[in-house]
Amino acid sequence: MSNTYFVTGALGCIGAWVVKHLVERGDVPYVFDLDADPRRIRDLLDEQTFARVHFVEGDITDQTAVTKAVDKAQPKAIVHLAGLQVPFCKKDPALGAKVNVLGTVHLFEAQKAVRVPRLVYASSAAVFGPGEDGAAAPDENSLCEPTTHYGVYKRANEGTARIYWQDDQLPSVGLRPLTVYGVGRDQGLTSGPTTAMKAAVLGRKHTIGFTGSTDFHYVADTAAAFVHCADAAPKGGDGARIYNLHGDTVAVADIVATIERLHPAAKGLLTAAGNALPIPPQLDGAAIAHDYPSLPHTSLDAGIGETLRRFGELHAEGRLDTRDLPT
Repeated sequence: MSNTYFVTGALGCIGAWVVKHLVERGDVPYVFDLDADPRRIRDLLDEQTFARVHFVEGDITDQTAVTKAVDKAQPKAIVHLAGLQVPFCKKDPALGAKVNVLGTVHLFEAQKAVRVPRLVYASSAAVFGPGEDGAAAPDENSLCEPTTHYGVYKRANEGTARIYWQDDQLPSVGLRPLTVYGVGRDQGLTSGPTTAMKAAVLGRKHTIGFTGSTDFHYVADTAAAFVHCADAAPKGGDGARIYNLHGDTVAVADIVATIERLHPAAKGLLTAAGNALPIPPQLDGAAIAHDYPSLPHTSLDAGIGETLRRFGELHAEGRLDTRDLPT
């Protein structure tokens, strides 16, 4: 029997892959978004599968609209991914707070009103401050001193989840990914490596805007983590749970080398420049590995190879979106 899931931000990168995961296993995703452009979902699904996605246009900053849509869907769980990313929060902090913080409050209020069993939301590794050389990878109890509005808003959402558990016993799980890559990753501070993969397929030069090492997560694995957490309580029991996601910690220069090895025609076209990210390069992911032991992990070679392959298919079909590439 299929289940219904209410997904916000599903027109973004991780959201599109969550939709793919759900619909391909026979569930019904209710996609709630103000944007009306489903291009990232279309890049992942054929027409027959795409037709099974239920779209609901609405504004996450409108409490009435959010609660009404959740009530109509009667979902098994809410997967909350809507939010403005680092550059957009920096450009307009007030709008960033309205969407990222107030929008999250609205989802918890809808969960409470409709009595949805579980809410899973996207936090971020940006809740941490810059990593120090030689420092241990931060775990969920490490000090959080974010250096961006975006990171501050994500930390606020973690506090919001804690209070809704404390006051209303609303179960939630917040996940903190770091550098997500794969088809659909075309916006945000850490989108550069994926754009480089797209440039490689097109035979164009591209410079990734940061250097150093970071935790890379293949987007299919990230989406699967959200769905796993929406499906079941963690091994430790319900609460306001927060988990770091740990992927493969490698240097950006090594990502460039891997792209060139898997797609030799790109050799010499890709570079990286700029400072390292103002976030620890590696997160301790032991807690989620313990509480959700069956989460998938795709190797870098396999994830980058699959991304290059799909970009090649989209390019051959004349459907590859290149708006993230400099003109």
